[in-house]
Amino acid sequence: MAAISRRPALRDHVAAGILEISAGVLAERGEAASMADIAAAAGVARATLYRYFPNRDVLVRALTETALTDLAGRIADAKLDEVPVEVAIARMTRAVVATISKYQGLALFQKALEDPPPAGASAAERRLIEPLRRQFERGASEGAFRRDLPTQALFKVYVGLVEGVASLSAGRELGVEQASAAITAIFLTGALTPQSRTGAATRTP
Repeated sequence: MAAISRRPALRDHVAAGILEISAGVLAERGEAASMADIAAAAGVARATLYRYFPNRDVLVRALTETALTDLAGRIADAKLDEVPVEVAIARMTRAVVATISKYQGLALFQKALEDPPPAGASAAERRLIEPLRRQFERGASEGAFRRDLPTQALFKVYVGLVEGVASLSAGRELGVEQASAAITAIFLTGALTPQSRTGAATRTP
């Protein structure tokens, strides 16, 4: 019985190891990365890889779920609701950029822009989307954010900025901290009211 009970744990461990290697291969080679490339990098036979992930699409979906779960955990650990909204945005941005830098090439925000989240959104996507949106709703309700743009528009601007600047981090042109600081400063300069910008200048994340 003990040997049988260890098998699922061993299978999960092997799958997690393959996904960890896959993240690096996809980051380096993008769409050109093949299952053969991933198997070689992971040090397993292609037949073994296909037993865990029948095709590339299945592997990418599993890797995306892993990335979203990783990011949702980072955001939960950041305790966004316990700090002023501008500090929350800074912490949130650092978590997002670090994850995007690790899992390059994955469309982590593909469904985040849909309002409300689509019925097909996974549990991991909902765990990511809801805390992000909540900070923007809080910023609007507290009067920290400008009122001439809808909250959803501000959110889309933020996501676009994150994806643009995070690509510089992924390309090693900026470090995670540099990219996070740039996104936070550029976004908050435009999103906060003048009064909120004055207060934000005295706070650190």
